[in-house]
Amino acid sequence: MWIEMLMLGRREFFEGLGDKYVMDLQEFLHEKLPKLILVALLGWVLMWVLRLVTDHILRITERQPSSVGHTAQVRTLLSVIRATGVGVIVFLAVLQVLPVLGFNLGPLLTSAGVAGVAIGLAAQNIVRDCFNGFLILIDDQFNVGDVVRVAGVSGTVETMTLRRTQVRDADGTLYIVPNSQITTVANLTRDFSVATINVSVDFSANPDEVMALLKDVAMSVRNDPAYKDVYLADPVLLGVDSIRGSQVIYPVQLKTKANQQWAAQRETQRRIALALEEKGILPGDPNRIYTRAQSTEHRAQENRLAGAGAEHEGAKADPTAAKSTEVNPFTGEQ
Repeated sequence: MWIEMLMLGRREFFEGLGDKYVMDLQEFLHEKLPKLILVALLGWVLMWVLRLVTDHILRITERQPSSVGHTAQVRTLLSVIRATGVGVIVFLAVLQVLPVLGFNLGPLLTSAGVAGVAIGLAAQNIVRDCFNGFLILIDDQFNVGDVVRVAGVSGTVETMTLRRTQVRDADGTLYIVPNSQITTVANLTRDFSVATINVSVDFSANPDEVMALLKDVAMSVRNDPAYKDVYLADPVLLGVDSIRGSQVIYPVQLKTKANQQWAAQRETQRRIALALEEKGILPGDPNRIYTRAQSTEHRAQENRLAGAGAEHEGAKADPTAAKSTEVNPFTGEQ
C-alpha cells in the first residue's frame, strides 16, 4: 500500500513538472521568443543603418574636391562614431533582453551603479584614454593615414578609437598605443613634407661647380612630368653645411605635398650620383687625409698637364692618383 502511494506521488510529481515545463516552453515560444527576435532584428537594423549612413558620408566626402587631410579627418571621425554607436546599440539591446529573460533591472541597476563607481576608480586609465582620444579628435592632432611619432613609436596611423591608436611602422610592425600615453604628437604629413638630401663631396671639388651641378639636377627632377605635380616649391640649395676631413656636405631641400616626397627624393639622389660620376667628382670621405702639400702638388700636376695639352688634350689629374709626397700627416715632416 505504501509502495503504491509512493509510486502515485512520484507519478503526480513528474506529471506536474512536465506540465509546468510545457507551459513555460509555450509561454517562451509565444511571448518571450518574439520579443527577443524583435530586439535582435531591431539592433541589427540600427547597426545596418549606422554603417550605411557613415559609408554614405564617406563616399560624399571622397567625391568632393577636398584636401587629403580633410578626407582623413572625416574617415577618423566616422570610424569613432561607428564604434561608439555599435556599443550604445548593444548596451540598449541588453537592457531590453534582460527583463524578457526574467531579470529584475531595479536591483541590477542599483548594483551596477555601485559597481560602476568601483570600476571607475579602478579603471582610471581607460577613462583617461577615452578623454584624451576625444581631445585628439577635437584638436585634429592627427588622422587615419597620417605618418606620426607618438609615445616613442613612429609609423602610419591605421585605426583610431577613443581608447587606442594603432600605428604601423615601415617594417610592418603594428603598435597599439593607449591614447592616455600620447602626450606629444609629431605629425610628419600635415600640410606639406620637406625632404633633405645631404650630398657628400670630396674637398678637392670646386664648391661653385658642385652647387651649380646640384641645382641643375634638382631642377631637372622638379620639371620632370612624372614628379612636377608633387612639388610645392623649387628645390633649395643651402650651400656648404659642414666640412669633416675631406668631406664637404651640401644639403638639398625638396618641398612636396604631404607624404609624397619619397619618389622625388629617390630620383634626385639617383641623378645626383650619376652626375657626380660623369663630372669625375669624388664622393666625400671623413677618413681621407687631404693635406696642403697634396693640394699644391695636385695643382702643379694639373698645370703640367695643361701645358702639355697639345699631346694630351682634355686630360685631368685624379687627386687620389697623385704621387705621394710622403708627408707625415701628424707632424707635417717629409
